[in-house]
Amino acid sequence: MMTALCRAWRPGLAMPLALAAIGGALAGEALPAATGMGLALLGVLLLLGAMLARATGWTGRRGLVGGGLCLLVAAWCALVLAHDRAGRLGEALAGQEFRLRGVVENLARDGRRTRFELGVTRCEALAQDIACPPLGRVRLSWYADNTLVAGERWVLTARLRPPLGFTNPDTFDYAAWLRRERIHALGYVRATETAQRLAPAAFSLRQAALDSLAEVPMSALGKRWLAALTLGAGAGLTSDDWALLNATGTTHLMVISGLHVGMVAALVLWLLRRLARWLVPDAWRLTGWPWAGAALAAFAYAGLAGFAPPTLRAALMTAIGLWVASGRHAPGWWQAWWLALALVVITDPMAPWLPGVWLSFTAVAVLILAWSGRPRPRGVRGWCLALLRTQWLLAPVMAAAVLLAFGRLAPAAPLINLLAVPVVGSLMVPLGFCGWLLVAWPMLAGWVWAPFDLLARSVAAALAWSAQVVPLWQPAAWWHWPLALALLLWALLWLLPGLATTLRLWGGVLLLVSVALLRAPLLPPGTLVVTVYDVGQGQLVELRSRHQRVLVDAGPRFGSGFMPLTLLWPPDQHFDAVVVTHSDRDHAGGVPALRAQHRVDRWWAPRGNTLGLPSRPCVAGEAWRADGASWRFLSPPADAEALSRNDRSCVLLVTLGSRRVLITGDAGVAIERHQLLPRLGVGRIDLLVAGHHGSATSSAPSFVAATRPREVVFSSGRGNPFGHPRPAVVARFQAVGSRIWNTAYDGAVRFVLSASGIEVETQRHPGWSRRATVDAGDVGVESSP
Repeated sequence: MMTALCRAWRPGLAMPLALAAIGGALAGEALPAATGMGLALLGVLLLLGAMLARATGWTGRRGLVGGGLCLLVAAWCALVLAHDRAGRLGEALAGQEFRLRGVVENLARDGRRTRFELGVTRCEALAQDIACPPLGRVRLSWYADNTLVAGERWVLTARLRPPLGFTNPDTFDYAAWLRRERIHALGYVRATETAQRLAPAAFSLRQAALDSLAEVPMSALGKRWLAALTLGAGAGLTSDDWALLNATGTTHLMVISGLHVGMVAALVLWLLRRLARWLVPDAWRLTGWPWAGAALAAFAYAGLAGFAPPTLRAALMTAIGLWVASGRHAPGWWQAWWLALALVVITDPMAPWLPGVWLSFTAVAVLILAWSGRPRPRGVRGWCLALLRTQWLLAPVMAAAVLLAFGRLAPAAPLINLLAVPVVGSLMVPLGFCGWLLVAWPMLAGWVWAPFDLLARSVAAALAWSAQVVPLWQPAAWWHWPLALALLLWALLWLLPGLATTLRLWGGVLLLVSVALLRAPLLPPGTLVVTVYDVGQGQLVELRSRHQRVLVDAGPRFGSGFMPLTLLWPPDQHFDAVVVTHSDRDHAGGVPALRAQHRVDRWWAPRGNTLGLPSRPCVAGEAWRADGASWRFLSPPADAEALSRNDRSCVLLVTLGSRRVLITGDAGVAIERHQLLPRLGVGRIDLLVAGHHGSATSSAPSFVAATRPREVVFSSGRGNPFGHPRPAVVARFQAVGSRIWNTAYDGAVRFVLSASGIEVETQRHPGWSRRATVDAGDVGVESSP
C-alpha cells in the first residue's frame, strides 16, 4: 500500500492542492454575498493551481486527474463555508425566540450566569411567519439556577441575535472570532420552566479525568495547569492565567499544540523503536510500524483532548513530519509543508482565518529554513547549541507574527521560552502523564503530581516576576507593520545562507537604528479626526487634532461590571482632556477604568455630578484653544442646579477653520432652543453626534432645521429597548439632507475633517447607512450623496 501511494505521489501535487483548498475557502466566504466574485476568485485560483502543476511536471493524464482533484477540493471547501454562512442568524430574525434541541458544549459559570454553547440538532421558530435557519452552534447565557453538564442533550427556548459584537478600529474583533469558531447566533435562555434535559452526557474519558481532579490534593493553579497541559482543557484557565501567559509570550505552552503532540509522538517512537530493536535486532532500522505507532499515538492524544481543531491540526502535522523523518517513500520537507497545509484546510476550511494556523505553519517554515542542509546535532552540547540557534532564528519571526495577529509584544519571550520550554516539555508534561497512568492508585498519582504542582507554582511565580521586570508591550497601531517588518528582516539576515557575518551584524545595527528613529505620525495642520466608538447603548467620542487628544464621555458600564472602554486602547494612554457630559451610566460608566488605566490632564463635568472626579465645571462660555481650534462649551448655564441630569449635559462645540463639530450629550429640546441655538450662530454644522442617542426628547424640528448637519451619527446599541434612534428623528435629519450613521450597525465611525472636505470610514461594510431599509419602524434610511 505504501508503494502504491509512493507511485501516485508526484512533486507537483501538494502545492496545487493547498492553493485550491485555500481558494475554495475564500470563495466559500464570498459566495453568499457576491456569487459572481466568489466564482471568479475560485476560477482564478484553480487556473493558478493548474499552472503550478504544469510548471512542476504534473502534466498529461496525471495533470487532468490532478486538475479534477483540485476542483473537487476547492468545491468541497467552498460548499462547507457557504453552508456555514447560510446557517448564521440573519438580522431580520434578531430578537426572535426559538425552540432549540442540542448538545451542551464548552460550559462555564460566572456568578449567576452560565455561558455555554449548544450544538443545535433541531430548531423551531415560535413565531408562525418565520423559519429557523440551519443553525449549527449557538452561544447562550442562562441567568438562572440550572444543572447543566457538558455533553448533556437539552431542549430549551432562547431569544437569539446575530453573532456580532462591538466593532472598533485596531481592537479585538469579536464578530470575526465568532465566525472563526462557527458560532451562528448569540442569545439567552428564556422560559426556564420549559427547559428540559433529554439525555445525560455520554461517558467521556476526558470528562471523567477532569471530574476526578476535584479530589486530587493539589493547588488550584496546579489543577488548572494539569488539565490544560495534558487534556487540552484551556477553558479552565482563569483570566489571570491568560494575562500572565500573554504577558510572557508563553501561551503556546499551556494549550495542546504541536509541541505537546510532537513530544508524545517522539516518546512513543523512542519506545517502539527500542521494542523493535529487541524483537528484530537485525532489521529494526527498516521496520515501519514504530513510525506508524507514533502517528497513531499523536491522533490518540488529540482524541483525548476532544479533537479540538488545534490538536487535530497538530496531529496531522506531526503524522506528516513522522512520514518525512522515516524516509520511507516520503516527500521532501517543503512538499510535506504544503501537504500538511492542504490537509489542514480540507479538514477545516475555516483554517485560513485562524491566526494559530499561520503561526504554526510559519514556525515550521522557519525551522525548515534554519535546518535545511545542516547535520543532525550530536551530544548534549550539540543539542543545546541547536536549541539556542533555533530560538535565535525563530523568536523574531514569531514576535512579528504575534504582533500583527494580536497587537502585542513580549520582549522577554525569547529568553523565557528558552528556559520554560524544557521545563514544561521535558518535566511537567511527562509528570502529568505519568500521574494519569497511576490515577487508579491515588497515592502513587499524588506522589507523581506533587512535583508537578511544585513546578507549576514555581514557573508561575517566575513568569509573574519576569512580567513585572519586562512587562508586555502593546504598541500603538502605527507601530505594528514597521516593527514587524524590522523583525522579519532581522530574521532573514540570519536565516538566509551565504551571507557574511559582517553584513548580518551591520544590517542588524541599521535595523535597530531605523526602529529607534521611528516617531508617531502627526496629523496635518488644520485636520480634526472624530471617532464615535461602538460601545453599545452609550457614548464615547474621541477627538484628535495635531497635538490635542480629547474624549467626550467614557462609554457604559454593564451590569456584569464590563466596560467597553477597556477594549479600545492599550494601558497608559494620554488624554489632554476628558469631558463627561453627565453622570448617567451609559456616558460615565467607563470612568473608573479610564482613571485606573490612563493619564488625563484635565477633567470636565457638570456641577452637581456624582462622579467624584477632580473636574472643572463645564459652563456655557468656558473655552480653550489648541492647534488653531476652538473648544467651547455651549451648555449648561451657570445656574443649572435646577435642571434635570440630562439637561445639565456638557455640550461641546469644536471649531477648526470652517469646520464645526457639535456633541450635545443627552440635552433635551428646551436646552436646544434656549441655550444652543442662540450661541451657535449661522452656518451649518459639519458633524453632529445626535442628542440622547436619537431619542425623541432631543433633536427638535427647529434645531434640526437651523443646524442642517452634513453628517449625523447616532451612538446607540443594536436592538436597544428604547427604540433609539426614533424613526421621526431620523426622518427630520433626512429632510434637511443629512448623511446618517449609526454605531449599532456601522460600528465605529471615523470622520476626518479638513478644509478640503470630510472623509468618513466605518468599521462595518455594509452598515446601517448603506441599507435600503432599516429595522427601525417603517423608516427607510439611505446615504445622501
